[in-house]
Amino acid sequence: MHVPVSARRRSMLMGSLSAGVASGLLSLDASAAGTTRLRLQLGWLGGVNQAGEVVAQRMGFYEQEGLQVTLQPGGPHVDGVAVVASGYTPLGQVSSSPSVMLAVSQGLPIRCFAVGAQRHPYTYFSLRRNPVRKPADLVGKRVGVPPTGLGLLRALLAKHRIPEREVHVVPMGSELSPLLTGQVDVVTGWLTSTHALRILGRDRVDMQLWNAGVRLYALAYYANVHLLNSAPHLLVAFLRATARGWRFARDHSEQAVDMLLQSYPTLDRDDERMALATQLGFSFADAAASDGWGTMDPAMWQDQISLYAQLGLFSAPPPRLEDVITMDILDATKSARSGA
Repeated sequence: MHVPVSARRRSMLMGSLSAGVASGLLSLDASAAGTTRLRLQLGWLGGVNQAGEVVAQRMGFYEQEGLQVTLQPGGPHVDGVAVVASGYTPLGQVSSSPSVMLAVSQGLPIRCFAVGAQRHPYTYFSLRRNPVRKPADLVGKRVGVPPTGLGLLRALLAKHRIPEREVHVVPMGSELSPLLTGQVDVVTGWLTSTHALRILGRDRVDMQLWNAGVRLYALAYYANVHLLNSAPHLLVAFLRATARGWRFARDHSEQAVDMLLQSYPTLDRDDERMALATQLGFSFADAAASDGWGTMDPAMWQDQISLYAQLGLFSAPPPRLEDVITMDILDATKSARSGA
């Protein structure tokens, strides 16, 4: 998960929106081969979360749709949502669905059109000697949380009516070692981060946010509303090809890992093999099993908006559902996404 830039910097980035549109940043470039270049702004560095996109690139699925897709890495100092909203990059992927609805509530012109994981992999990790197996076990614990996880923790505590003062929050980064050294009792991360999780060993105890009652989507795909309004056919083509990539990764996981390592050679094969198996479980769970990869339920989005509004997590009025998501791209690709 990336750490958002300051509100001031986001405001500065948003100030370039009208200039970006006026100068043609949102008018997509055509390559010499007649394909349209699209940049997908990632919320973090490339890895297993992009296995389907990497497959689609290397198998030529994007090219067959008339696209040339570039994966633009994010990181701790990149506010990808603001980059897409400003018009510099037309579409993006963000780690957690609340990032989209919070941005929309602040007036940023983006909208989600698909999700890459039906269940959020975010998890609270502890050790057997002091386990956290249910939310009530957090009482009295020192919980190491990165800045992006504070809202999720607040939502979890409020969901189970646990006063925030009864949990000791310890600000930290993505390192999990403080759990082993006894600095904290709980750390957080994604179940797909198999390399990072290796240090916790067999004594690891998992409590998934989803299983604890806070049900969010992960790997949300979103676009600048200008692109949605002016060239929805490009998003339809993108989603068709990406869905093919993810289905191929599901059906030919070893080949998908090979391609992933070709694109990101510093990754470890064994780690990525396990990570992909875990990721596929989240990507093709629930409604995706019948309605195809990428699907999402408006009712679940509304539940998320209502929960965050109830908890007072919006700094502005809660957004309307129709301003947060669109089902048009999913509807236009349903047969292709659910195909064999």
